[in-house]
Amino acid sequence: MDTIVSYRARRGSRAPWFAVVLGVSIALVLAFLVLPVLAIFVNTSPAQLVASLGESESTEALKLSLETTMIAIAIIVIVGTPAAFLLATKSFPGRSMVLTLVELPLVLPPAVAGIGLLAALGPHGLLGIALRDAHIQLVLQTAGVVVVLVFVASPFYLRQAQTAFESIDRSYMDASRTLGAGQAQTFVRVAIPLARTGMIAGVALAWGRALGEFGATLMFAGSFQGITQTVPLAIYDRFATDFPSALALSAVLVIVSASLLLAVRLISGAEALSGAMR
Repeated sequence: MDTIVSYRARRGSRAPWFAVVLGVSIALVLAFLVLPVLAIFVNTSPAQLVASLGESESTEALKLSLETTMIAIAIIVIVGTPAAFLLATKSFPGRSMVLTLVELPLVLPPAVAGIGLLAALGPHGLLGIALRDAHIQLVLQTAGVVVVLVFVASPFYLRQAQTAFESIDRSYMDASRTLGAGQAQTFVRVAIPLARTGMIAGVALAWGRALGEFGATLMFAGSFQGITQTVPLAIYDRFATDFPSALALSAVLVIVSASLLLAVRLISGAEALSGAMR
């Protein structure tokens, strides 16, 4: 028996082809995914980047993107966290259908998302009369940008938060309830702290998706400088007339998005280290 195991071990060690396949595959993946991003910075000088940020149009677009995405993320976290907890911890009739509907925006083309929002919230949409009576205007307004961002980005947070809540050892929540804490107290004091790493990852993914949103925003809110023109729309607006400026704005968006991902990695690493030291 030992001879057979030894033979198989030697045979496995003499098959370097799989290691070569793994190395080639990761090299191809990195080349394909990194090359376009690298090209943006190769073709953008620091002077162009600074000059682009100094232009009022770029500043307004960046400011609007940050403001609308932060508002959207706040709405997503406040409303989505209890919803994700419910989906993760409760079984109810139609749960699979609810999960499908919640995740549907992930696979909707941007044009379909924009048309759907217009059909629902536009002046002649399903809720158009109710919104008009309440003196709420969303189409071609900054508030409309926030609505679009919430629609397209919320599934990214909901999925991560739901997974984080599902991974919690139920004995902790059961112990909290046994000690007299109510369901709300258990949710706030036990579930959220234990799921915070996954929730932070969900926030970063949703924020990145919101920062890059283009198609649905263009169809529902338009592209008006200082009102609805976010950074992706400003990049598209400059694409045909000022390509270096479009590259510089793209570089800014890449830096912001990469910073979000790096922050998540650092926070996750710190959480893992803290958990290992306990």
